[in-house]
Amino acid sequence: MMGAMTTVLLTGFEPFGGVAENPSWTAVRQVAEEWDGEARVVAELLPVEFERASTALAAALERHRPDVVIATGFAQERRAVTPEWRAVNLDDARIPDNGGAQPRGKRIEDGGPDALGSTLPVEAIVAALDRVGIPAAASESAGAYVCNHLFYRLQRMTAGTPVRSGFIHVPPTPGTGLGESTPTIPAAMVTSAIRIAVATTLAEFGEAPFDGAAR
Repeated sequence: MMGAMTTVLLTGFEPFGGVAENPSWTAVRQVAEEWDGEARVVAELLPVEFERASTALAAALERHRPDVVIATGFAQERRAVTPEWRAVNLDDARIPDNGGAQPRGKRIEDGGPDALGSTLPVEAIVAALDRVGIPAAASESAGAYVCNHLFYRLQRMTAGTPVRSGFIHVPPTPGTGLGESTPTIPAAMVTSAIRIAVATTLAEFGEAPFDGAAR
């Protein structure tokens, strides 16, 4: 059971691949700024670079000592908020990261597990989002780009600890600037989704019950 001083670390990514803004960072930053619950919620911006993102995450874990970590990222093809079930031990980048690296068909960790599961309440988060009309679905694959790499590293870093951790992909918002042909959902809806994911996770693991309201 988590105590009154529970710390939640949220991470989002900088823009990449030509988007004007990354809705993952927009959402987690706003949730952290506006959070008024008993828990302490902090947000960290990560670079879209395979190795630097993991290094920045490790530093954030050391700095904040969180009880819960919800990493988030943007996926252009998603049409819903999608908590991920697992990270796979594979880097296979269709485009270079923001530092120019483009690993193809490489294992993240030689000898490491083929996959590592989320320890967030994925089904409960999806159900809570469904109740308030936010498009949501559990996802079987976080891809093989920086998001999946970070997710795998996160689960490796928190393995064997009480820390609950996982990854959520968010879809395009109007601010991503991908053009009228790309379906979007409102940025406020993405922010509400992350807020609900935090509240649901805290409720699932011992904080005050969550009533489903997108505060």
